[in-house]
Parts: sequence; structure tokens; C-alpha cells
Amino acid sequence: MDRFLLGLIVNPIAGMGGTVGLKGTDGKEILNKALSLGAKPNSYERIKELLTGLNSIKKKIKFLTCPKFMGEYILNDLGFDYEVINHSIFNNYNDIYDTTAQHTKVIVKKLIENEKLRLLIFVGGDGTARDVQEVINIQKPCIGLPAGVKIYSNVFAKNPKFTADLIIKYLWDEIPLRESDVLDIDEQQYRDGKLVSKYFGSLITPFEPDCLQSSKMISPNSDANNQERIAKRIIEDMKNNIYYLLGPGTTIKAITDFLNEKKTILGVDLLLNKKIITLDLNEEKILNLIGRKPIKIIVSPIGRQGFLFGRGNLQISSKVLEKIGIENIIIVSTKYKLENITDHKLKIDTRNTILDNKMKGFYKIIIDYDEIRIIEIE
Repeated sequence: MDRFLLGLIVNPIAGMGGTVGLKGTDGKEILNKALSLGAKPNSYERIKELLTGLNSIKKKIKFLTCPKFMGEYILNDLGFDYEVINHSIFNNYNDIYDTTAQHTKVIVKKLIENEKLRLLIFVGGDGTARDVQEVINIQKPCIGLPAGVKIYSNVFAKNPKFTADLIIKYLWDEIPLRESDVLDIDEQQYRDGKLVSKYFGSLITPFEPDCLQSSKMISPNSDANNQERIAKRIIEDMKNNIYYLLGPGTTIKAITDFLNEKKTILGVDLLLNKKIITLDLNEEKILNLIGRKPIKIIVSPIGRQGFLFGRGNLQISSKVLEKIGIENIIIVSTKYKLENITDHKLKIDTRNTILDNKMKGFYKIIIDYDEIRIIEIE
């Protein structure tokens, strides 16, 4: 029996910048900075979870993949059938940290030459999606396994389990294909202190709303008044001698704007007695705070996607959440953002399945000065 032929491209350094407080790992300079801060590769566990989800069809699939850390090693470890697609660019590829965007682009180009390729699976974040899209455009179906820091595009499934479900349904011809957006942060806007995602192109992806994440929605200018009223409520409720960890985004930034304090738009900052005392904390710095004073976390979901943790705020890691406690999370959202979240449920992807399951349930969301809403985290 002919087997399904799947492509697998792994960005093994994806997500390394997250816990150390960087905004991604695009480029050698940022990677070196992440390493200097103690970042470790973490894609392996994400791929392992995905491949475990494909065990039921293991004998019916074969992978075409990259050498070594970009696919070969993990497939070999888990006993999947595969063939390595090589290229001279890998001649000196001996270390996981040698991985570059060019490695991805070269292999994508070689993979799409195979007419029997049914689906290309890539592992990374928005930067990896951009590299894939630049070469493949809409020539072959793709799906992204989220493993990076920036994951605003809707070419990604929600998590490894959903990625596996999506792949199986597509191979069994149970779901259609559609064009999905590749987004990334607009770097110029970011330098100007604004969080705006920019469209870079499209990929063809299997379409199943329950499995795919939505692309990030930009907060409209009309949200500003709502954000200010939320900020006023939060500030009035703040107590002295308590640390408040402020997550990324414009809704949270409204709190510091109201206080005339500086905030890093994509970072996690520390507020004490209504004053910012530390900007842009990473996981290690947050963990070092625990035990000094009571701590609360203030976060807002990503527009349309609804992700509360695991997208753009990996500094607030599963270790941090377990130590601070779920009961110390304060969730805020404008009405517009909440009403436009896909399926009207919040989502989490902390890279810790046990914690993700533990956090499921119903939570109070502050949506205005004197208004709350109860919403489910699925």
C-alpha cells in the first residue's frame, strides 16, 4: 500500500527567546543574546507530542525531512520511517545553533519538487512561517506546529495534539483546504512603541476551525476609551506592597499610560505601589521575585486568537504560573476583543499539558470599569 508522504521541517531554536524575555530568535545576533541569557532549545518536546499523536497512523506515513536537528534526529528517536533530503548547505551543519532561515528555505524548495508530497509540516513561529511562505507560497498544503515566541499567523494549529488531529483528518480527506495568513510583527511600528501585526502572504492549510488558531486581530482605535476605563478599575483595586506582573499588549499598556509610567509593549514588566520598578523581565527574574512579596499577574488575551498564555508571553512560563498560582491571575479584555474571539473561549498553551488541563474552567474577565464577564478557558 502506498503511504502518505509528509514533509517535516523543524526550527530547533524556535521559542528559545521566550522565557528569557526576547521577542523571538530571528537572526544570529538575537540567538546569541538568548544563549547568553541561558536559553535552551525546547522544540523537541513539542515535536515529540505531535508525533505521539500520529502513532495511530505510523505505518501509513513516511516523512521527507531535513538532516540532523531539523527533523532527522527526532524521527529516528521515535521510530518513524523517513528519508533525509540533503543539500550542500548542511555540509558544515554540526550544531543545533547553526540553524538559519536559509536552511529552511533550501529544504522547502527541494521538498516541493516532489509531486507525491501530501503535506508539509513546519515547526517554529511566525519567522519560520515567513521563511516557508517565501518559497512555497500556495503551491503545496502546509501546517505549522507552534513552537516559537511570535505565533500570530493562522497557519498554525492550536497545539501539538490539535496539529496531529488536523493532519489525520486532512489525510483521510475529511476536511478542505483554505488560504491562511502569514503574519509577523511590524518591526517599524514596534520600534515606535506600537504592537501591530503585518501581513506577509498566504499558505494553503487544512481547514478545521476546532484545530486551527485564528490570526491575531489588531485592537481598533475605538477600544481606547474602554481600555482606559479598565485601567482605572485595575488601578483603584491595586494594593500596596504587592508585585503586579504586567503582560504584553495595548490593553495592559493602558494601565501604565494612566499612571504615566513606561511599559514595554511586548514585554512583561513589574509594578509596585503603582510605579514600574523593572522593565522587560524574563522567566529567571520573575522566579527570583517569588517569595519576596505577594504577586499577581495581569494579562489580556490576544485579539481573535484568545490565547492567554503561550503566545508572546513565554516569560510567564508554566514554572511561574505554578509557583504564583492560578488564583493570582487577573484577566482584562475590552468588550470588542472578547466579542471577536474565535468560538468565544480563551485558550492556553503553556508547553505543559498537565498545567494546561489544570487551568481549564471558567474565569472572571474585567471588561469595563464596573463590568465583568465569565468566560471559559478550554
